[in-house]
Amino acid sequence: MPVVREFTLPDLGEGLTGAEVVRWMVEVGEVIAVDQPVVEVETAKAVVEVPCPYGGVVTARFGEPGEEVPVGAALVTVAVSPSGDSAGADLDAPSGGSGNVLVGYGTSEGGKGARRGRVRPGGPVGRAALAAVTAPPAPAPVRPVAPAVVAVISPLVRRSAREHGIDLAALTGSGPDGLILRADVDRAVAAAAAVPVAGPANGSPRSAAATAEGAVPLRGLRRTIAEKLTLSHREIPAATCWVDADATELLALREQLNGGSGPRIGLLALLARISTAALARFPELNASVECDASGAPVALRRHSVVHLGFAAQSERGLVVPVVRDAHLLNTVQLGAELARLTESARASSLTPAELTGGTFTLNNYGVFGVDGSTPLINHPEAAMLGVGRIIAKPWVHQGELAVRQVTQLSFTFDHRVCDGGTAGGFLRFVALVVQHPGLLRRLRSGRGARARPTPGVPDPAPRATAIGRGSVACGRAVCPGFA
Repeated sequence: MPVVREFTLPDLGEGLTGAEVVRWMVEVGEVIAVDQPVVEVETAKAVVEVPCPYGGVVTARFGEPGEEVPVGAALVTVAVSPSGDSAGADLDAPSGGSGNVLVGYGTSEGGKGARRGRVRPGGPVGRAALAAVTAPPAPAPVRPVAPAVVAVISPLVRRSAREHGIDLAALTGSGPDGLILRADVDRAVAAAAAVPVAGPANGSPRSAAATAEGAVPLRGLRRTIAEKLTLSHREIPAATCWVDADATELLALREQLNGGSGPRIGLLALLARISTAALARFPELNASVECDASGAPVALRRHSVVHLGFAAQSERGLVVPVVRDAHLLNTVQLGAELARLTESARASSLTPAELTGGTFTLNNYGVFGVDGSTPLINHPEAAMLGVGRIIAKPWVHQGELAVRQVTQLSFTFDHRVCDGGTAGGFLRFVALVVQHPGLLRRLRSGRGARARPTPGVPDPAPRATAIGRGSVACGRAVCPGFA
């Protein structure tokens, strides 16, 4: 007789304690195969599909879209063959438990990749499992859930409806085949706001706006962002310095590089290349502070590789995808990887591995039309380079006043990993290369070797060295110092 197995929410990694149900991918009574995705959940890192290690008939689902499910809590129960947890004799592959946590990852028996079989409803397992579901005496306490199928694809539409108290089952979608769109939910919200709300028992008036007041729970990504920003502000003694830079030549270089038939290179790729070159000369900024159990700093860990994070705005909010081994990539390769990760961020398809492990962050907040910022460092990193908007300004160029394309660079750093002289030297180096982007041709990624000097162009190779109290030298530029 088939046995009902309970599948609980697995630990999805990165210390997560729970996940929010976005949408169910199976119905109660549906026959599923081993490792078939059964639910899409939103963790603090990404939206992922969770596969079930059992093959059989779904007897119950636990949790509605929008509900938080803790790690270890039941997700589904599945009636499986008594011969094993995997679908038994009706599978083409040998039986054995799956070690999958996310789709595409996991282990199989004997270390060999087992071929996924198909559970046939008419086969022995399918018939036996269905009989177990319909039999009056249930072998285990279950909570059958048979919700109506709602024509909604986007998790954002579901979330918007949930936040405004809109019943999606009562809506008629205006999309293809009756698909419910964001506009349908917005119209329902507007219609609900126009209906007078009945007052409480004592007869005092109460508006629709008043009913919407109250605390909004922090869940998923918003909760993680709040926790990390709080941790960063509490633990990291951050300082910020600024400098204006003439980016006219940098824009000209971008146009020159994009003049051919090759892949287009964006400004962010050039800035990323400049960042890796600067970190090669100031490696102490590619670091993190290690603390003991009480939170006291005990060691500085300098990273031998640069995993470059960059701030990206997605429909889920602000995310920081990470370019792995950025110090080994040239400008074209950086541009390709930045474009891939940005597209994944917009599609909310970034994996947890693509959102963690950064050692340094580049923040191009100029896309929001602002000049400067004092951002919070992405804990546990030690620094963040910010780039403001590029606008036309009067600028002294070659001894004459001219209109140039100027940007403001800001650099926020953890004062525990370096003194102000190092931070000032890093920022002046970045500004120097922004103003003379031809230096990129002389810079080798990941190396600090001196380049052959070019007449009329400052030498970027020298490190920041003290020349007196309150000032440091970076190349030929003198930078303000810090305590």
